[in-house]
Amino acid sequence: MDAIRNTVLEAWMTEHGYSSNSLADAVNRAVEQLTGRVGGLDGSSVRAWKAGRVAWPKSATRTALEDVTGLPAVALGFVPRGRPSPTPAPSHQEEHDMKRRTLVGGIAAAAAAAAAPGTASPRRIGMSDVNRLNKRFAEIIASDHRHGGQPGIEERAAALADEALNLQNAGSATQRVRSSLYASGAAFRSSAMWAAIDGRRYEVAKAHMREAQSLAEMSGDQAIKFRIWSHAGTMYRHMGRPADACAANDVARNLHLTRRDPLFASLGLARQGAIHGTAQNRTDTRRAFEQAQDAMLRADPADHRPVWLLAFYDQAELDSLALSAYLSLGDYPTAEYHAHRCLASLRPHMVRSRAITTTRLAHALLAQGAAEAATATAMKVPADAATRHARVSRMLQEFGAALRATAPRSTTVQTWTEHTTTWRTAA
Repeated sequence: MDAIRNTVLEAWMTEHGYSSNSLADAVNRAVEQLTGRVGGLDGSSVRAWKAGRVAWPKSATRTALEDVTGLPAVALGFVPRGRPSPTPAPSHQEEHDMKRRTLVGGIAAAAAAAAAPGTASPRRIGMSDVNRLNKRFAEIIASDHRHGGQPGIEERAAALADEALNLQNAGSATQRVRSSLYASGAAFRSSAMWAAIDGRRYEVAKAHMREAQSLAEMSGDQAIKFRIWSHAGTMYRHMGRPADACAANDVARNLHLTRRDPLFASLGLARQGAIHGTAQNRTDTRRAFEQAQDAMLRADPADHRPVWLLAFYDQAELDSLALSAYLSLGDYPTAEYHAHRCLASLRPHMVRSRAITTTRLAHALLAQGAAEAATATAMKVPADAATRHARVSRMLQEFGAALRATAPRSTTVQTWTEHTTTWRTAA
């Protein structure tokens, strides 16, 4: 007798984003929790379920599958042993009708099994909901790179974090979906944290950090844990607390993820180098950036990585962090070198980063006595960034103060003063 495909299971896997291999892995882990021994399923086992060659899995496997899906096996289209089988070799139209009835009946059974007593069944939260949130996350990332630490970005990210959490209570979901929702909430909250850091709103950033850390722990997502602790290290560095910055960044660097993926290792090392620069540790700074460069060269560009990492971390960002470190150390020629490298390779969407790098280059040039070149460089910063981005505004104010101290009553100072007046007018 020909086996009939389990279209209900196929539909459930599509809805929740499972491949045959990933479902087999999830069930194997559930078997281990039940029995203490890892399950022996692989992708071919699940394909046998979908093809109908295995109509009723073994007891332990079936229980584990029910734990993963949150549904009884019969609601997933499986047929208990002893139940009459369909007549063999149906016509094409009969087969079509049969599959339709199986799918509709299975979905109805799933709804009945998941529903609480009463007539209304709860909403089923799936990976499609998670994917919708992830698209919004990509929009937040893009907005951050254009505009930097604006309160509006922080507010939108925080609101989306709340939306991810609200979905947890909006209906039933598998553990995989729930973990993904916690990861999405943590990602949005970490973006709110970064916007607050970038806008120098540090107390607010700390509150976002604590919430993000809690959500990340519930998600079990190492990449988002790395992002949050790495952000924390940057926050403490900007606050002038290098010991706390180093400790926070070490949490990120010690995650297993950094041993598995050299690109994460590179980012952790580059941010560590920036912290060492703030702490005036010249030797450690140089060593950290050498190791960061080596790790970046070892990273496979084809590996799958989260959107937030791919959107900003590259050679330009590594040079940007080196620029910051060598400015802190007072090594202005090396800082200038990294500034030019960074500006040459910055991607077009990195508007905020270009403004910061240009301002730092102006500082490096001024410290080497090139007041005119420094002023001309600083004047390239767009008025929008100069007046609305807290970090850029502060650095330009410091540049103006240093310029007046270096070349008082010069035409260069007059030029700079007139230029900043046009910024205030534009604002």
